[in-house]
Amino acid sequence: MSNESEADPRRVRRALREGDDEAFADLFRTHVDAVFTLAHRLTGSWSAAQDVTSETFLAAWRGRDRIADDDRPLRPWLLGITAHQAMNVRRGARRRLGFLARRPGPGVVEDFADEAASRIDDAATLARTAEAVRLLPPREAAVLGLCVWSGLSYAEAAEALGVPVGTVRSRLARARARLRELTEPPGEPGATSDHATGETRETRETRETRGARR
Repeated sequence: MSNESEADPRRVRRALREGDDEAFADLFRTHVDAVFTLAHRLTGSWSAAQDVTSETFLAAWRGRDRIADDDRPLRPWLLGITAHQAMNVRRGARRRLGFLARRPGPGVVEDFADEAASRIDDAATLARTAEAVRLLPPREAAVLGLCVWSGLSYAEAAEALGVPVGTVRSRLARARARLRELTEPPGEPGATSDHATGETRETRETRETRGARR
């Protein structure tokens, strides 16, 4: 079977529902990079992102019989699974950190990828952004990841997460406001704006236009 971008989405969906190994292999090859990137941004850890990626495709395989028989692309569905898996990891990490905080001993150092530093000129902004994303509630971080980093429309993100479009909009607004607050350099209110999320005005307007058309 050909790559999903070149194939009939309905045919791909039917093949997956029937347990076609080749179709699933194509699905993996097509979307593994996007899944891993989202997982890494939401967890801040290479090892956790690898686990989330594995769990995402395992969940997709196990849930293949529930794939709808329509012509929608499968990327939003997969990224929705990724977001849910990453939220579970974040909740588990918070519980562990909460437990450790009540015990004497050395502090816990979060595993943020050093490689990401080369992509952002301002190392201080990188550190503030990584910490700010870690502090976001998991549900808000998931919406941020889907709409901003993965480029889904509000409608696609809502479907992926199983929530109303209005919920996606409100969570994204809260996430962006919180990130601005947490990443502003001292004495420079409003200086970071959308830089902290990596979203440009063009990207945001494109997503909003796509969402309005659905």
